Amino acid sequence: MKFTAALAAAVLAGVATAAPERGLEARLKARASTKSSRPLQSVDRPSTVKNQTNVEYSSNWSGAVLVEPPSAAATYTAVTGTFTVPEPTGSGSGSQAASAWVGIDGDTYGNAILQTGVDFTIEDGEVSFDAWYEWYPDYAYDFSGIDISAGDEIVAIVESYSSTSGIAIIENKSTGQKVSKTLSSSSNLGGQNAEWIVEDFEEGGSLVNLVDFGTVTFTGAVAAVAGGSTVGLEDATIIEIEDESGQVVTDVTIDSDSSVTITYV
Repeated sequence: MKFTAALAAAVLAGVATAAPERGLEARLKARASTKSSRPLQSVDRPSTVKNQTNVEYSSNWSGAVLVEPPSAAATYTAVTGTFTVPEPTGSGSGSQAASAWVGIDGDTYGNAILQTGVDFTIEDGEVSFDAWYEWYPDYAYDFSGIDISAGDEIVAIVESYSSTSGIAIIENKSTGQKVSKTLSSSSNLGGQNAEWIVEDFEEGGSLVNLVDFGTVTFTGAVAAVAGGSTVGLEDATIIEIEDESGQVVTDVTIDSDSSVTITYV
């Protein structure tokens, strides 16, 4: 599968260009006007975990990452993944949340991240979902014009046109709704990393309480590289979330060259 201008045009046929929505609704959201993803925040391997090849630990990311491009001339230019929106569970008052997304950069290259995905939040017992896009270090912005529910099949795509411009696309295949946003930034992408992630994201300068998201499986996980070829997950590094108490709270399995499963444990 090639990620080119032709692909973007095909995906965007009939797509509404969504206006950004940032903290406009009265209802409480885990992601308010200061919602933001962060680059990978590495932590030491827990002492209770045996050494494993291609497994790293983080306070905020869990999933699969291609940590370097195939060659200096073949940097990552696009990432796609399909997942089913989970039904998060939790109890008590307050907010718990997580986000599933695909992106370019943010692991070994932290200057910028082009990413898009879906938040799943429980706020005082009420579940909500939001589709969003972000060019870090700017904040994340919610898409409007798309509805998300548990069980929906979501296709997420990011593609860079250059180091400072690109596009984020979310398609809800269960409803037929599609939205996109063309982006530009003064923070250059490096094209060094490609990711399929569930994140404990940041709001107001600190990580949100990670919700029990059950299981998120990315299928059709493909990264495009400059020159037109594509790569899968064969050489991906697994990232697990380790919480402040030193407990590993996710379990990641690369099921195939195009599928990775992230489970809350």
